Amino acid sequence: MGAGAIGSLLAALLSSAGRDVILVDRRATGADPGSEVTVVEPTGRRVSARVRRVASTAAVGDVPDLAILAVKTNDLAGAIPGLARWPDVAVLTIQNGVGAEEIVRAARPAAGLIAGSITAPVQRIESGAVGWLGRGGIGLAPFSGPVGARVDDIVRMLTAEGLPARRMRNARAMKWSKLLVNLPANALCALLDSDPRAVYADAALFDVERRQLLEAVAVMRALGLRPTALPGADARLLVLGARLPAMLSRPILRRVIGGARAGKPPSLQLHLREGRGPSEARWLNGAVAREGRRLGVPVPVNARLEALLGSATSDPAIRARYVGRPDRLLGDLRTPMDRPGAAQLPTAPTE
Repeated sequence: MGAGAIGSLLAALLSSAGRDVILVDRRATGADPGSEVTVVEPTGRRVSARVRRVASTAAVGDVPDLAILAVKTNDLAGAIPGLARWPDVAVLTIQNGVGAEEIVRAARPAAGLIAGSITAPVQRIESGAVGWLGRGGIGLAPFSGPVGARVDDIVRMLTAEGLPARRMRNARAMKWSKLLVNLPANALCALLDSDPRAVYADAALFDVERRQLLEAVAVMRALGLRPTALPGADARLLVLGARLPAMLSRPILRRVIGGARAGKPPSLQLHLREGRGPSEARWLNGAVAREGRRLGVPVPVNARLEALLGSATSDPAIRARYVGRPDRLLGDLRTPMDRPGAAQLPTAPTE
């Protein structure tokens, strides 16, 4: 469910692995048994796979072996009812941020649940085609129910089709580690509508970048979780770099983050440019802010970034205020939020 870049990539790879794949695409005009999804690999090679494309799950006749929810986290609540006919069918979630698995498990308590985190940079390049911009990989972990054998099966199939896949031991540690990977060069790039390299070239902006990351690490520590290595993205190295003195960490992280994105604009930046729907920041910076408040961990940077992104999403004038104006953004980041007891941006990195 979800025929965006990630959903199309997984559909194509699983089809190439010999599985019958039905791609639920709301833009489809009817059942199309001969539809193709083309993947342009990092080498430039084009590979096409056959899928059946339908507009909704109502057009799916057979009971599926697995349902992959590849929609944005904000759209999960609207997508889950489409699976109501199959209350026992296992689900794979592949959303960014933290919270998708809890949403699905609450709605489908009888179904097995697999958590997924993909690090391969992918984007739609034309109708029916996606560009796989960098190698990356995917981590998969059982979240609830007897899904271990199914995880191993998916890992084998995706690895055989060229996407490095690994079974992870702890689903929550995996999801929080992926969140760490998603935080850098995302919120600030979105608010400024700026390239990650420009953000990392500015010492003051980089200080904000590093603090949001260290706040998330502190929350993970309070949760009893440790950063881990995902296929294609080692969150442990990211944290190590953030803890170095700024004169050392800034060039390292600038190079690492730029290479990981493979030229693709950050997700929050793409969302603000489109100007539609709630921001995924709720599940990224917002997840850090919520858990930090619950656990008593100071999280002023993430809380402020979530608030500013929410305002910029709902009000074009606020978004226009920050585009190309880091001075305004830094000033507003240091302004307390409009509620009692809100903290200001700290003046020193939070360890």
